[in-house]
Amino acid sequence: MTGSRFFPAFLALLLSASLHAAPAPGQQAVATAHPVATEAAHQILDAGGNAFDAAVAAAATLGVVEPYGSGLGGGGFFLLRQAGIQPDYVFIDARETAPGRAHRDLYRDADGQVQRDIALNGPLAAAIPGLPAALVHLAERYGRLPLATSLAPAIEAAEAGFEVTERYRLLGGFRLAAMQRDPETARLFLRENGLPEVGELIRQPELAQTLRAMAAAGRQGFYAGPVGQRLLEVVQAEGGIWEQADFDAYKVIERQPVRFALQSHEVISAPLPSAGGIALAGVLQGQATLPPAERGSVAWTHQLVELMRRVYRDRAVMLGDADFVEVPVARLTSPEYARSLAESVDPDRATPSAELGLPTGFSEGDNTTHFSLIDADGNAVAATLSINLPFGAAFTIPGTGVILNNEMDDFAADPDGRNEYGLAGGEVNAIAPGKRPLSSMTPTMLESAEELAVLGTPGGSRIISMVLLGTLEALAGEPVEKWVSRPRFHHQYLPDRIQIEEGAFDAQLHDALEALGHRVESAGRDYGDMQAVYWNKRDNRLDAASDPRGVGSAGVRRQLMAD
Repeated sequence: MTGSRFFPAFLALLLSASLHAAPAPGQQAVATAHPVATEAAHQILDAGGNAFDAAVAAAATLGVVEPYGSGLGGGGFFLLRQAGIQPDYVFIDARETAPGRAHRDLYRDADGQVQRDIALNGPLAAAIPGLPAALVHLAERYGRLPLATSLAPAIEAAEAGFEVTERYRLLGGFRLAAMQRDPETARLFLRENGLPEVGELIRQPELAQTLRAMAAAGRQGFYAGPVGQRLLEVVQAEGGIWEQADFDAYKVIERQPVRFALQSHEVISAPLPSAGGIALAGVLQGQATLPPAERGSVAWTHQLVELMRRVYRDRAVMLGDADFVEVPVARLTSPEYARSLAESVDPDRATPSAELGLPTGFSEGDNTTHFSLIDADGNAVAATLSINLPFGAAFTIPGTGVILNNEMDDFAADPDGRNEYGLAGGEVNAIAPGKRPLSSMTPTMLESAEELAVLGTPGGSRIISMVLLGTLEALAGEPVEKWVSRPRFHHQYLPDRIQIEEGAFDAQLHDALEALGHRVESAGRDYGDMQAVYWNKRDNRLDAASDPRGVGSAGVRRQLMAD
C-alpha cells in the first residue's frame, strides 16, 4: 500500500519544506551489531559510496562476523530512504522462499505428527536464500560503486577472521548439539567439538571464495556456477529438496512500505511478509485515541499491552504472504481500525487472550541482526537480516562457507499446533511452494520536517514490541541512546503474559498490572540488539547508538573523500 491514503497533506508539505535536504557536508552515521561491520560501512562511504553501497558492505560483513545471526544462506528486509526534497521510500523484500517441492505437510510423518528436528536442523529446514540476490540488487539499482568494491570488506573479514565474543558463545551454546551433528559446521565454528574460547579467531576462507564468486559474477556467482552447483549437490544428498529451478525463480521484490501519520511525524515501516508495520500502525494509532497517560505509568503500560495483545492476534489470524493470501492491509493499517482496537480496551481490566478467540499456533526464531545508517546526502537504510535460529539450520555446505537458514520454521509448519517459541499463527502462513514465511522483522523510520529516526532490532517475535518502544522514545524526544537501551516489555497474545526484561517494571508497576489481571513474568536480563541513527535537521546534526546489550558499535564521522 502507499502512504498517501492516510498521510495528511499538511504533513507532506512540512516534509517537503524540510530545513535541510541533507546532513552537513561529509557527515555519516552508522550503527551495526558488530564493530567490524560498522567499520566496513564507513570504509565504503569514505570510498565514495552511498548509503546503499554501505548497506551491501554492512550486510555482507555481518554475515561473516555474526554467523549466528545472518549470512548468505539467509535473507532479510531493507528499508531505503532516497534523499530528495520529498524523500522516496522503498522496501526491499529479500525474504527466503519455500522450495518448489515444499507443501503444507512437509514435516509430518506417516502418523501425521510434525517432526520438529527436521523442521529446525539440516537442509530440509532451509528455504531458498534471498540475501545474495538482495546485495546484487542494491548494488546494481541503487549503489554508486561496483559490487566487488562493496564486498571487499566482507572478503577481508572472512580471510583475516574475527574474534569470538561472549555473545558468540552464548548463542553457540543454545545450538551446540545441532552444530556438533554437522561436521562442516563443527569444523568451522567449534573447537574440538566444543565452543571456542573468547578471543579465538574464526576464519572462513571458503566463504571468502563464495563472496569473490559473487563479486565477479553477481547473482550467478551464488545461484549458478560452481557455488550454486555445490549448494544443490550437498542439499539434495543430505535430504533437502532444493532444485536449480528454485534458484532461477528467486526474485527480490520491491514493495511499498507501510506509512501512516503520527503526531507531526510519518512512520515508515515494513509491509507484508513482515507483520511489523501493520502491528505498529495498530498500536501507535490506537494509543493516540485513548485517554492520555503519563509515559511509564500503569495506565500507559496497560494500554500498550492490550493493544499489543490485539495486533498479535491479528498477526496470528490474518497475516501471511500477501502474494499468496488475501490480507486486508488497507483496513488493518487505517486509523479507523486502530480506533476500533482501542475501543475494545477496558481501562480497568486485562482482556484474557482466550476471550479474543484461540487460533492455531507457530513461532519464529529469535536471532537476527540489524543495522541503520545515513550518508552525507541524506540517503538512509534500515535493514534487518536473519537465518532464523542461531547458526540457522546448523548445517554448512562444504567448500562454500554458507550456513543454511532454517526459515521454513517461520511458516506454520504445524498449522494445528505450535513450534519453537510459541507465537500464534495458522493456515494463512502455512507452507506453499514459492511462498515467503511471515516475519516480525521491522526496519523502521520516522520522519518529520525537523528530524529523521532510523531503527530496528533482532529478537524474533519481540522485534515489533522493541521497535514500538524505541519509536515511542524517539517521539518523546529522548536521545538515541535511550531508544536502544531502555528496559523492555512484551505481550504477543499467546502465551497470555507480559514478558519483561529485568528492570523494566518496578514493584509498584508490577503489582498494579497484576491487580488488573495481567500475568507478568521475567524474560531474562537482556534481549534484543537495537541499532539506531538520528538526524536532527534543525541543528543539522547526526547521532548513532548501538544497543549496550550487544557487541555492536555506532558512530558519526566526517566522510574521508576518496582520492
